[in-house]
Amino acid sequence: MQITNVIHFKNLKGDIFGGITAAVIALPMALAFGVASGAGPEAGLYGAVLVGFFAALFGGTPTLISEPTGPMTVIMTSVIATMVARYPENPDYGLSLAFGVVILAGIFQIAFGVLRLGQYVTLMPYTVISGFMTGIGVILVILQIAPFLGQATPKGGVLGVLGNMPNLIGNISPPELVLGAITIAILFLTPRQWKRIVPPQLLALVAGTVLSLILFPSLDIRRIGEISAGLPVLRIPSFPLADLKVMVVNGAVLGMLGCIDALLTSVVADSLTRVEHDSNKELVGQGIGNIVSGLFGGLAGAGATMGTVVNIQSGGRTALSGLVRASILLVVVVWAAPLTQDIPMAVLAGIALKVGIDIIDWGFLKRAHNISWKATFIMYGVITLTVLVDLMVAVGVGIFVANILTIDSLSKLRSKDVKAITDVDDSIVLDPEEKVLLQAAQGKLLLFHLSGPMIFGVAKAIAREHNLAHNYQVMVFDLTDVPLLGVTSSLAIENAIEEAIDNNRTVFVVGASGKTLQRLKKLGLLDRLSPNQFQTHRLEALKQSLAIIQAQFPPVAPDSHVLEGGETLDPVPQPPATV
Repeated sequence: MQITNVIHFKNLKGDIFGGITAAVIALPMALAFGVASGAGPEAGLYGAVLVGFFAALFGGTPTLISEPTGPMTVIMTSVIATMVARYPENPDYGLSLAFGVVILAGIFQIAFGVLRLGQYVTLMPYTVISGFMTGIGVILVILQIAPFLGQATPKGGVLGVLGNMPNLIGNISPPELVLGAITIAILFLTPRQWKRIVPPQLLALVAGTVLSLILFPSLDIRRIGEISAGLPVLRIPSFPLADLKVMVVNGAVLGMLGCIDALLTSVVADSLTRVEHDSNKELVGQGIGNIVSGLFGGLAGAGATMGTVVNIQSGGRTALSGLVRASILLVVVVWAAPLTQDIPMAVLAGIALKVGIDIIDWGFLKRAHNISWKATFIMYGVITLTVLVDLMVAVGVGIFVANILTIDSLSKLRSKDVKAITDVDDSIVLDPEEKVLLQAAQGKLLLFHLSGPMIFGVAKAIAREHNLAHNYQVMVFDLTDVPLLGVTSSLAIENAIEEAIDNNRTVFVVGASGKTLQRLKKLGLLDRLSPNQFQTHRLEALKQSLAIIQAQFPPVAPDSHVLEGGETLDPVPQPPATV
């Protein structure tokens, strides 16, 4: 059942409670992702408010909670680092360009929605999805190592952190390491019954902050610092021509990842609520949310699985829950922001690190090698490219390899349905009368039977089967069981027919109808064959084929001797057998 994202008050209590619960979870996550991205905690809060509000208002999934997510934060971290590095003398300008990329990502998402591409966004192999999500999780974990150990994150992203590991380990800040470890312990060890009362993320945030003030009051621990209270300020976007290419590419990557992230979460929401979301409308809502977030200096966001599931489990059923959640976070931004200044960076790093661990697809990692070595190869290849090279390269290469392997498997499977025979055997199911006709043709009739979708990988099988036959006089192409005829396979059929015609052989085409017939017509075969050569039933084509063969090769009496000119002699009498 598909529903539209209409806001109503029939589920007021459930939506309010769902929104409040989602807001409690969103607060520590927004702060953690803001700090992890390099844009600052306020950017995470602004993104959680603005993306969440406008995606809920204009989106197509009523229960979806949208905010900065782990995958989006990983890409934002790279975007911010790239843009700031282009203007080292003016990092604020580089940061403003990064928010321009967020706006471009939103524009791409709206375009995808308007063009009705939503249903195609997630049409990719699970091995690729699992690989790049796991790769993103690994990146997020690696980027949190430095703040978890009490130090600033080195430049250079993942490779920069890995290259500086000896230095990071040699300069560990024990108090901050203790706080990070406590955070991780709380997130992993909180009893399930406690989780129903208070989210582990909020519990870890409060406990870590309080412990830091009690245990290490006089130590210089890295903390969030003061966050300016008040409404976000409009930032006029800048798109300099020199940076436009880089910004557009990053915007496309960010927008595409946001689409995948949001729509996969929408599928999860569908399974929990038993309703069907509107993919295209959701992409438009996500795009509007990201544009507004970029205009006011907020992080890019997408559908958050954790927030969405909690919202639904707490009673949320309409977009009102998302609006309530955004409104509560706005109150925090406007009036309660100063309360967050003592939060240790190590605690936020622990929260983000746990998110990275959860993003990794552990279930498929454990089973992939048992399912298929090809799946394992693709998944680990995508993980490696995602972590060490680039997300877009990883997804592109993964989809290409996965599709090539799939096409190869389908081609081998479909090639089995390409059969060419000149005598009666069991490879093609024939009725008794058809068997008699084929047997009477004495090898001069080539029956080509195709079955199933003829994708381009089958063209080689068509050419191979045709090249094996030489001594036929009439060829019957049976397309009765072909629902789809690809261009490449059509050309292979055309080549076989034209070669037969050029060698003065007769061709019949059987069962071509609908799109298959239109494809042959566009190739011009209808001009080269007479209407009588297009038959509806195979039996009639076989009858006409046998008549042509017998007209060209009249039956010869047994044991007669053929002389030049076609004359025959009576059989030579044989002597009686002796005993």
